[in-house]
Amino acid sequence: MEYRTATQLVAALRTRRVSASELLEQTISHIEANDGQVNAVVVRDFDRARDAARAADEALSRGDDRPLLGLPMTVKEAFNVAGLATTWGIASTEKIPVTQDAVVVSRLKAAGAVIVGKTNVPVMLADWQSANPIYGRTNNPWDHARTPGGSSGGGAAALAAGYVSLEYGSDLADSLRAPAHFCGVFAHKPSHGLIPTRGFAPPGTPVLSIAPTVDLAVVGPMARSAGDLALALDVTAGPDEHEAVAYQLRSPPPRHAALKDYSVLVIDQHPLIPTQASIRSALSSRAEQLQKMGCKVGWTSALLPDLTTIATTFVELLMSFVSADMPEEAYSHARAAAAALPSDASDFPTASARGLAFSHRDWIWADRRRVALAHQWRALFQEWDVVLCPAMPTTAFTHRTAGTSPGVLEVDRVPMPYNAQPMWASIATLTGNPATTMPIGIDQGGLPIGMQIIGP
Repeated sequence: MEYRTATQLVAALRTRRVSASELLEQTISHIEANDGQVNAVVVRDFDRARDAARAADEALSRGDDRPLLGLPMTVKEAFNVAGLATTWGIASTEKIPVTQDAVVVSRLKAAGAVIVGKTNVPVMLADWQSANPIYGRTNNPWDHARTPGGSSGGGAAALAAGYVSLEYGSDLADSLRAPAHFCGVFAHKPSHGLIPTRGFAPPGTPVLSIAPTVDLAVVGPMARSAGDLALALDVTAGPDEHEAVAYQLRSPPPRHAALKDYSVLVIDQHPLIPTQASIRSALSSRAEQLQKMGCKVGWTSALLPDLTTIATTFVELLMSFVSADMPEEAYSHARAAAAALPSDASDFPTASARGLAFSHRDWIWADRRRVALAHQWRALFQEWDVVLCPAMPTTAFTHRTAGTSPGVLEVDRVPMPYNAQPMWASIATLTGNPATTMPIGIDQGGLPIGMQIIGP
């Protein structure tokens, strides 16, 4: 059953070609036999999973047809699962009690999913690698010398290694899309606010009935097919309890019934960072295939918002978000450094340093730029149905020492600041647009290449 999609496995469970208990034991055996080298499923909950699988078999025998009934899956370590540690990779937090499931976990369980365990993350979810002092480093199943990405890297590795067919992660600065691209799987960053984030919080965060709104960040599914992403989205999307008194979710229908009827805008160059030639080539090949199928495909549009403005505004808001939890001394130092910066500079390092020192007034002005950009996107999506672009500037890179100065990353021998990697991700993240990453090819070194599909 390894490498089957979630949809295929759910069908096999419903027709009793396999029992939930049998499928779970196959999953556990596969993890135990192979995860020593990959190190993806770092928190294991096999005993409770066996209980859940037995209960699923009883429910299936009664004709229960919940959408995920009996399906083994994992979730990112950063989600609260009652009875399991939530550490975000921070040392000495393993014993902080977790007594309540995150909303997403509750909804997955209510849909019948069997939670096998939790997958690895970087410290504070703050890297495009997945390594921390508690659980160690996760390796890319395609090449153990390379990263599976981060911060949802453990989940992408678990999918690529064939352990599970469904995973749930999060995305702030490409944390779903980068691992999917690096590991050759699918991921969906939903529209901002579509799925509740309550219970997705650092260790020790008080359990409240209302969660604060977190700017830019979302939670979303990872899988082996687009259909599986839709399956997971259907059971988790919708307002949290305190919001549900005011509205309910009703997703719009697809714009077209046939793929050939879609209009597709392709972007393969970013003004602030280089992009690997093999990624651009794979994207071009996919665009040509779509054109041959009858799609309207374009490479330029006067309606496209300025990518530099998007990137710098994203970085400023992201670093303002980060600075909220900085010690006072570090924040004072950041403000002094920002005061010496040129006011008109738009490069990545300047935007990053400026954002760390943002006042609330600065944030409001940046947010107004964001609203203006969102207005431009709405105009663009009246003419174009989707935008295709890279998910990351490179394929999976070799492991770097976590916690050291990030320095630079070479893209086809062109140096790029390591922390500039999410520039392609910022296109969708800044204005809360949905974006799906899907595999579209393999490079000459045998590594997967993903494509980002952005919608209105």
